[in-house]
Amino acid sequence: ELIENLESSKKISVEIKEKVEIAKVTEAMINEASEAYRPAASRGALVFFLMNELYKVHSFYMFSLESFVIVVNRAIDIVSEQMKKKKEPVPEGEPAEGEQEEEEPEETLEFTPKTLKIRVQKLIDSITFEGFNYTRRGTFEQHKLLIATMLCFRILIRKGEITTTDVNSLIKREVCLDKINQPAPLKFFSEYVWSGITGLDKNVPAFGMLLQTMEQEYLQWKKWYGEEKAELIDLPKSFKDISMFYKLLVLRAMRPDRLTNALKEFVNHYLGTQFTEQDPFNMEIVYKEMKPNIPGFFVLFPGVDPTPEVEKIGEKYGITASNGKFVNISMGQGQEEIAKKALIKAAQEGGWIMIQNVHLMQTWMKIFERDLEVVCENLLAKKSQIFT
Repeated sequence: ELIENLESSKKISVEIKEKVEIAKVTEAMINEASEAYRPAASRGALVFFLMNELYKVHSFYMFSLESFVIVVNRAIDIVSEQMKKKKEPVPEGEPAEGEQEEEEPEETLEFTPKTLKIRVQKLIDSITFEGFNYTRRGTFEQHKLLIATMLCFRILIRKGEITTTDVNSLIKREVCLDKINQPAPLKFFSEYVWSGITGLDKNVPAFGMLLQTMEQEYLQWKKWYGEEKAELIDLPKSFKDISMFYKLLVLRAMRPDRLTNALKEFVNHYLGTQFTEQDPFNMEIVYKEMKPNIPGFFVLFPGVDPTPEVEKIGEKYGITASNGKFVNISMGQGQEEIAKKALIKAAQEGGWIMIQNVHLMQTWMKIFERDLEVVCENLLAKKSQIFT
């Protein structure tokens, strides 16, 4: 019996040793895969922390980590679909075999260096755009380019292509505190513009020879300065090859009226036109991004009413007021209990609720939010949806 126990212990010891070795290999593979996806995670963090600071621009701009995780998951799903479509053209076979063949490419994508690199880059692009697009949809028109520019600058800083000091120089507009005499050939510059030129010359290393070269090439500078769309015209010979960012600094100093257009061109160049050109609001797209436990929230201004668009989408999916599946409640005194009952009914039977004028019921909204959480945990039907 003792010998049998010893043999059994030895066998178990060998098995444990083998499993420990397998675990080490698995751990190494997991760490390697994690490192490969680190750039995508880093980009996600960059986008979120930008979103998290937008309250400084306007108090409306509040975004939660929970909502951002949903956006990131959607971005990952988009990339997965794109990668699947590339692998779809395969010889026809039985449905079961086809399903197996669809699953296999994802396994190879995880461990093939070339395809993994492609996948990670697609994830970076998808997370960047989906995160930005989600943010842009909830911002004022006047802030959309500002947010796109902030995102672009942060990405370039992370890549090491520009520095925080460079961005600060653009924001504050460099000026020289010491008064420098303006040469006669350069008198066509106003005093305000001249202060910006001397600021670049003295405070930004890349423009160390600016004053000297401007005096030598004053005719070229005068011509460029007078151009209607100076941001699209090359700078004079000595500074013709400077980076797009440094050209922004020149425009900030000399042609601030063209800076907005120049920033748009800058973002287009580095991120793409989809970051500066937004499609008209489409309720269908918004609905596809919603879930029964994620309400749609509209911040409206006088004269704007999304109800017709919501009703139109509802009709498409068989959700109408006539069949009792769509309930539209305008909040006011005495409507609280009606809204709660409508919520419970929609959760049990499936339906949409649109609750309007919630700004009049700020205290009650906290109670309703808790009711929604309880309903989501216990009763929620798949075809339920809430709009506020």
